[in-house]
Amino acid sequence: MIKNFKWLLLVSLTFIACNNDDENSTPVEVPVTSGTASFTKYVALGDSFAAGYSDGALFKKGQEGSYVNILAQQFVTAGGGDFKTPFTSDNLGGLLLGGNVIAGTRLYFKLSTSSPTPVAGVPTTEVTSKITGPFNNLGIPGAKSYHLIAPGYGNVAGVATGAANPYFARFATASGTTVLADALVQAPTFFSLWIGGNDVLGYATSGGIGVNQTGNLNPATYGGNDITDPNVFASVYSGLVAKLTANGAKGVVANLPYVSTLPYFTTVPYNPVPLTAGVATQLNSGYAAYNGGLQFAVSKGLITADEATKRTVKFAAGSNAVVIVDSYLTNLSAYGIPSYRQATSEDLPVLTSRTFIGTLVGGNAAAVNGVSVPLADQWILTKDEIAEVKVATDAYNVTIKAIADAKGLAFVDTKAIMTQLSTGGVVSNSFTLTSAYVTGGAFSLDGVHPGPRGYALITNAFMTAINAKYSSTLKPVDLSLYPILYPAVIQ
Repeated sequence: MIKNFKWLLLVSLTFIACNNDDENSTPVEVPVTSGTASFTKYVALGDSFAAGYSDGALFKKGQEGSYVNILAQQFVTAGGGDFKTPFTSDNLGGLLLGGNVIAGTRLYFKLSTSSPTPVAGVPTTEVTSKITGPFNNLGIPGAKSYHLIAPGYGNVAGVATGAANPYFARFATASGTTVLADALVQAPTFFSLWIGGNDVLGYATSGGIGVNQTGNLNPATYGGNDITDPNVFASVYSGLVAKLTANGAKGVVANLPYVSTLPYFTTVPYNPVPLTAGVATQLNSGYAAYNGGLQFAVSKGLITADEATKRTVKFAAGSNAVVIVDSYLTNLSAYGIPSYRQATSEDLPVLTSRTFIGTLVGGNAAAVNGVSVPLADQWILTKDEIAEVKVATDAYNVTIKAIADAKGLAFVDTKAIMTQLSTGGVVSNSFTLTSAYVTGGAFSLDGVHPGPRGYALITNAFMTAINAKYSSTLKPVDLSLYPILYPAVIQ
């Protein structure tokens, strides 16, 4: 009798449970856990993206919205500890060195002029006023891969000569320390590493006026706008990860996007010059001697007919391509023939050229930059320079993925994310984010670094990778809580 009662009770409870499931469709709340990772001591190594650089400057609100800072906040819900950031002194952005401005204020979008404009005011963040670390956020604006292991990179005395980084100099634990050393001294249980963008970015943003150092294994001889040799990158990156994981720390790493997906290189069209038929005719007359020189070069076997065609400058009524100087063309200077050609869709004018193309040289109406006066190398990243950057980026990415796999680290494919942003957009929280300048929602006004919503999107990508690798259950952040751009005045 008792047995029958027990079975009857069990059947009843089962029936009630089934009915409750049918009536209550509210999803079960999944508890936030760290999985096989430990977020007790998190350190972040990287460059300006980790620092929260945005709108051409580093400032408090941007630092609070960096992907590593948002990530650290989410880690708290899964056992994460304190995360210390070397905050700047204000929301103006910019830096002082001995009272002198060495970095300007951030940009905001001025509606009255429909243009990015520097915030009014003088920076108050003084490089020589050291702040006490160590700090968990070791994102250093301007840092290349090999800078993370360079002794003295945070030495205040070296800032004025360019031997040290002003952002790191503010908070380095000692003048001779390295970024990596300041990370390791904290005995991290978890780390993030996103580095390598600056190893090609300076070359790209300068229009390729740096040097491709592939084949040069001595970074001490590199200039600020040079491309880092892929073997140097591989050696440095391998060493960084080996040291960070030596005591069992887990982590997440990210690869690098192509610069061609950034609005800094995609906003200004290659053919922005509107001309009437009459003006086009006048310009063609002005370039007649140059074009004739090309035919002379063909007749002498100095260049092929195909190259002559590509170098010929010809205008017509409507939109026209800018004229550029291209050092990759056959050098005919011995014959008085310069290396000119018109840009094509394979070339990328840099963002800063938008206010330069069409301006007059010395107020002379006949000397128009990009039209009658060819654009210098700094204003455009040519197809050959783009190819150099791509080759280096691909090599860096092979290294990053191989080491991530070998060490069992979470991996974020930011290259794919940035490509998607530039080719249709990414949908998240009912928002569609694209790489469109100003309006796309992903990038800030400097055209390189994310805006607040873009950083939130990146944070979610990092958490997705961490959850997948370590079986953690970190929750994505709501993108609606993050604006597209920062206002002129930040409260």
